[in-house]
Amino acid sequence: MFPRSYLAWLLMCLFLLSTFFHPSMSDSESRWAAKGKRMREKVRKMFYHAYDNYMIHAFPHDELKPLTKTFTDSLSELGNLKLEHLPQEYSGSALTLIESLSSLVILGNNTEFERAVLWLSENLTFDVDARINLFECNIRVLGGLVSAHLLATDSTNNLFNEAYNNQLLGLAEDLGKRFLPAFNTPTGLPYAWINLKYGVMENETTETSTSGCGSLILEMGALSKMTGDPRFESAALRALRKLWSMRSSLNLFGTTLDVATGEWIEFSTGIGAGVDSFYEYLLKAHILFGKEEFWRMFHSAYIAVQKYFRHGPWYHEADMRTGRATYWQLTSLQAFWPGLQALIGDIAAANSSHREFFYVWEKFGVLPERYLLDHQILHPTEKYYPLRPELAESTFYLYQATKDPWYFEVGETMVNSLNSHTKVEGGFASVRDVTTMQLEDHQHSFFLAEMCKYLYLLFDDSFLTDRNYIFTTEGHPLPVLSSWHERLPETYIPTNWTCMKDQHASRISALSLQVCPALNLNSGQNNGQDADHVAWLVIVDYGSWYDIMYNRNSFGN
Repeated sequence: MFPRSYLAWLLMCLFLLSTFFHPSMSDSESRWAAKGKRMREKVRKMFYHAYDNYMIHAFPHDELKPLTKTFTDSLSELGNLKLEHLPQEYSGSALTLIESLSSLVILGNNTEFERAVLWLSENLTFDVDARINLFECNIRVLGGLVSAHLLATDSTNNLFNEAYNNQLLGLAEDLGKRFLPAFNTPTGLPYAWINLKYGVMENETTETSTSGCGSLILEMGALSKMTGDPRFESAALRALRKLWSMRSSLNLFGTTLDVATGEWIEFSTGIGAGVDSFYEYLLKAHILFGKEEFWRMFHSAYIAVQKYFRHGPWYHEADMRTGRATYWQLTSLQAFWPGLQALIGDIAAANSSHREFFYVWEKFGVLPERYLLDHQILHPTEKYYPLRPELAESTFYLYQATKDPWYFEVGETMVNSLNSHTKVEGGFASVRDVTTMQLEDHQHSFFLAEMCKYLYLLFDDSFLTDRNYIFTTEGHPLPVLSSWHERLPETYIPTNWTCMKDQHASRISALSLQVCPALNLNSGQNNGQDADHVAWLVIVDYGSWYDIMYNRNSFGN
């Protein structure tokens, strides 16, 4: 037995330790919490500065021109670099409002969300003589409507009482039906352009991009699940399978192709413009619909990208036939890739690449559209920054996967840069030249759909608590529902995969718990989902990166 004096001395030491060390830990946590709250409010102000100016100066037209406080009816201009075949009487489809719907819910503004939904229900029509880009209209308009409908009908969001009768779903179904004629080609690959009123125009171009025909499955698949009409998913899936059959022997894809002949037009390829969301949708379609086919495609494609495009932390372009490097350049659209890598748990590769993108951001104050890696200089003609959100997206995903506070610092830098360089009295403007910070009179709808959303979620992810979403390439959340999944076997472990053992459970990333069913294991509540058929995404170690396996679990007890 210890002497009484020794015990008194020990208690005093413990008291002093708790006095000096415990408060410091609490202070540290409090500082981070305070910082997150402060930054969250900054982002909230950014969103409403952009949104309010759109509503005042541009609504119900498509997008805001913040320098002149006017508008542009830009839906028919998206992807239309030559501005050909522009409609004469089209007066907008409230594009920015549609893109803002899910952001309003995430920011907690249910009143404005409900008001916007009712306006769209009463006023929006797609029976317009306008030639639109199928890919852009799909990810922005169809994706925005589908996501907003799912949010509106989710009882946990406490939206509406009796005023909502699936009007957004009706609009989405109408738009989806207008897409279908684009798929009437010899290959099943869709035309890049379609007139919403008259279908495919005479002598329409047959050239399209890999993204344009390989990034439709999330929105159109979800539409089929909700309506019971299989045509949307079938059309998107047929196109995706045809595209997959066109891969080279190296499992690489070009960037442009002919929908009539099924032949490649451009063989130089990478992870940027023209192909980026194709890779993204292979993985996210696997998560959303549970098809093993999508995982097998993504697995093969990812390995090919890492083998032929990666050079240290950078990703160059290469010839799809030979794998030989073609263009050594960073493009702003590539910045989504670290986020995709974080989603599968390839954290080391994601972090190194993300840091290089952020280095370029810091160098110029924003991320230029094109940066020549071999010369470490800007591309002479593509010096602009159109408020692209991909780096913010990857920052959000990496913070969710690692909880590394460094990504908080990245987000803070981005928020400060955007407010310093792009904020004007009438909204947020694109940058025409990053060397002079001369501005362009355009506030893209994705600034509200993605940039503000991902930055807000970086600093406040409470919306994701006990929820299971994937985000489309335009940042629209779609819930991961067991009822949308194919029934999976008890355990599916492909050859040479590493099985996660119980003692390694701590390696499951925080993100995997948010994009996959995060059910309350103790209460037996499953938020209305069929717990016996929930697919739980597990991230496991596999050499230099991580693989995913499915395990069907019963969470009822």
